[in-house]
Amino acid sequence: MADAPPLRLLAQDEADLAVISAAMQDAVAKVGDITFEPKAHRLTIAFNRYRWEAGGGARVRSALQLGGVLKFETRKIRRDAPDAVLELLAVTFEPGEAPGGVVTLSCAGGGDLRATVECVEAVLADVSQPWPTPRKPEHEL
Repeated sequence: MADAPPLRLLAQDEADLAVISAAMQDAVAKVGDITFEPKAHRLTIAFNRYRWEAGGGARVRSALQLGGVLKFETRKIRRDAPDAVLELLAVTFEPGEAPGGVVTLSCAGGGDLRATVECVEAVLADVSQPWPTPRKPEHEL
């Protein structure tokens, strides 16, 4: 699967978001790569994503964008440190007043990003060619 095509995923419900979460596991981003546009109700984050679907061994630059964002918050993340690196563990959805709720991006070290959304509207797209990496993400059980 080393020649897997670039990912282009759309999430419109909690199940779709789980697919994006699986693809994004172990993606890394710098705090400075987080852009929240309150007037446009849009959150965009650029990641270096580990290509699990291609058998691993490579990363690719990817962008995750959430639409319909009413509020954006962070917890245990230093927004004043743009070069600080975040490692994504999971993307989850907690339903609120239908069809809205909260999308949470949980990071290693206990930090998270929380976006209160009108509805689930997420897009994940690979935006570069993959490059090899000798480091496979590992986690203690």
